[in-house]
Amino acid sequence: MLKNKGFKSLLMVMMIALLFITAACGNKAEDSTSNGSSDTEQTSDDQSSDTGEEEAVDDEDVTVEMGGQIEIDGSSTVYPLTEAAAEEFGKFNPDVRVTVGVSGTGGGFKRFCSGELAIADASRPIKDEEAKACSDNGIEYSDLTIAYDGLSLVVSKDNDFIDHLTVEELNKIFTTGSTVKTWADVRAGWPAEKILMYSPGAESGTYDYFNEAILEKKGIRNDTQISFSEDDNTLVQGVEGSKYAIGYFGFAYYEENADKLKVVPIDAGKGAIAPSTETIKDGTYAPLSRPLFIYVNKEEMSRPEVYAFADYYINNIGSLASEVGYVPLPDDQYSEEATKLH
Repeated sequence: MLKNKGFKSLLMVMMIALLFITAACGNKAEDSTSNGSSDTEQTSDDQSSDTGEEEAVDDEDVTVEMGGQIEIDGSSTVYPLTEAAAEEFGKFNPDVRVTVGVSGTGGGFKRFCSGELAIADASRPIKDEEAKACSDNGIEYSDLTIAYDGLSLVVSKDNDFIDHLTVEELNKIFTTGSTVKTWADVRAGWPAEKILMYSPGAESGTYDYFNEAILEKKGIRNDTQISFSEDDNTLVQGVEGSKYAIGYFGFAYYEENADKLKVVPIDAGKGAIAPSTETIKDGTYAPLSRPLFIYVNKEEMSRPEVYAFADYYINNIGSLASEVGYVPLPDDQYSEEATKLH
């Protein structure tokens, strides 16, 4: 009886020990499986990371790094537009240096047609002789209309007698060979004070436009009563400094100096009309509303920075034009102009 009891006790101990061994083996297998899964996930992450690095390298490979210099010169009227475009473009392309000169439309075309410039600013279309000079030198170009401007006649804020001028009176004042000396020679009742005139220089597109639109191409007088400058700021200072002075330049320069100058409404036969965004855009400010241009050298556009700048210019100049005092084109016209670059 005792023997049977002892045998049963031994059997019980052996069964309990077997259970402990089985459990231990099971835990070891689970740990092994768990560790295997972790290794697999790590390998997958590493592969994913490696792939990402390869993709990043690929992206860098297709990025075009732009640098170098773009030289622009020409119209002082167009200068604020191009300078604004250059400044904004530079924020995205700091390694591209864009320089903008103000030698006047004619001066800009001389340099452009001799191959010195990537882009010329112009306040009038290119003349036949200028186009021939470009052709003779193998310069092909795209001409882009960028905005509208209204050539503005201005006098000093102190001038208290001029309320408007007619086209005929402007012709009498400015035309070559004029005998007008004082304001009394222009209109009865005005003071017999010597007129001081300020005009853009002969290289300026504004000079050419005024000569054509107001003086019927007779030419502008050149005597001791008139001063010429390619710098519109010099003209502003001259007019501002005398109650009896008169000058002309682009509408943007008037707006910039409206606290110092008074704009003169012009009567071309339909009543006196002053330049404004509305009258320039709808053409009622006649005959002194005009389009503005840039000319882009086609060969220079093979340089990625020149193409990128020209493309940025024509696609953004509409909003910039309003900011710096010019009248933008309709949006669909900017789209048409942009196709000239392709």
